[in-house]
Amino acid sequence: MAASPFRPANDLLVQYAEYHRDRRNIVTHFFGIPLIVFAIGVLLARVDVAGVKLAWIVWALTTAWYLTRGQLALGIAVSVVNGALIALAIPLAAGSLGSWLGWGLGVFAAGWVLQFIGHYYEGRKPAFVDDLVGLLVGPMFVVAEWLFAAGWGRELLAEIERRAGPAHLRDLAAPMAR
Repeated sequence: MAASPFRPANDLLVQYAEYHRDRRNIVTHFFGIPLIVFAIGVLLARVDVAGVKLAWIVWALTTAWYLTRGQLALGIAVSVVNGALIALAIPLAAGSLGSWLGWGLGVFAAGWVLQFIGHYYEGRKPAFVDDLVGLLVGPMFVVAEWLFAAGWGRELLAEIERRAGPAHLRDLAAPMAR
């Protein structure tokens, strides 16, 4: 069942976490998702809408979404991280067509390669295959995991682990139980 994109962050993160319990998968997402966000920034920064880079318009829309999911600190954190990635990406859009496409598509592909390597370890398809909202939840999940590692959000982490299970290392030789 597809989740409504307007569900609370807690529910969205639990659903996303159900596809991301192998620690190796989570680690690949720490790199793959920021690369994808950066690449999208590069690709969208080439387009101006009424004098504003499309990358910033998309950032503003996603920021509004993150800030209204019921976890304000997390919404602010993921918006700041995404904003920094967009700011770093924009100068690369100003280069030649080949440079712009090389950076945008190359980094995008590298990010997705990391994602699919992680899902090999997970033994499960990416969350967005079942629910496109997972494409928005991915950056929120990664930032939440960084914040959890720093000691923030213990109650949210406990809820995710209670509902989705703890992170682990899947035995690649064992058959899947799903």
